[in-house]
Amino acid sequence: MNFLLFQIYPYIALTVLALGSIIRYERDPFTWKSSSSQLLRRGRFILGSVLFHVGVLTIFVGHLGGLLTPLWFFELVGISHTFKQWLAIIVGGAGAIMALAGGAILLHRRLTDPRVRAHSSFADTWILILLMAQLVLGFLTIFVSLQHLDGDEMVKFMTWAQGIFTLRADSWTHVANANILFKLHIFLGLTIFLLFPFTRLVHMLSAPVRYLWRPGYQIVRGRRRPAAE
Repeated sequence: MNFLLFQIYPYIALTVLALGSIIRYERDPFTWKSSSSQLLRRGRFILGSVLFHVGVLTIFVGHLGGLLTPLWFFELVGISHTFKQWLAIIVGGAGAIMALAGGAILLHRRLTDPRVRAHSSFADTWILILLMAQLVLGFLTIFVSLQHLDGDEMVKFMTWAQGIFTLRADSWTHVANANILFKLHIFLGLTIFLLFPFTRLVHMLSAPVRYLWRPGYQIVRGRRRPAAE
């Protein structure tokens, strides 16, 4: 089961993520959007959205850099495993609290506001629930990490993640004996990757970075009143 979940399933999830996103963008480009409900009800949306997105982006960048940065780089710059572990706990914990607070506001709004709920699809609601569950699992792993401040546990997850991307057949062995909370966190994270192309999460791949080098400014003209006779 460990081999299936942590060696085979990652490649299934990442393949569906990549191919599914490409196919959706090519076949249904008009569905490639965040489907924001801000126009339906603005109240509580801004606060919840800002907290959720800042928290999630903090966690995502932390995971991406923490898991995929080679171990030799940390040794080269003199960052110990213990310091890296504390950094992950503090920054990740702060990001998780922000994301959970914002997600709770957005989820409560989506479930209780009649207008927002009427325009929400099944996928809109459940992907938010899955993200909240993932955030809770990630936050709970902090208490496990506090019992292993030597950083050895984190090294195992780094070795597993980098082994997946370098096609090592024994990657699963590094997480086979991990705490059940970490295993559930990894499994649910991979499942979210699997569902990614079929939800509103695809808007993450469409950050408007092209505006940084756009040749000119967009001109918006207001409605002018006719001159008085």
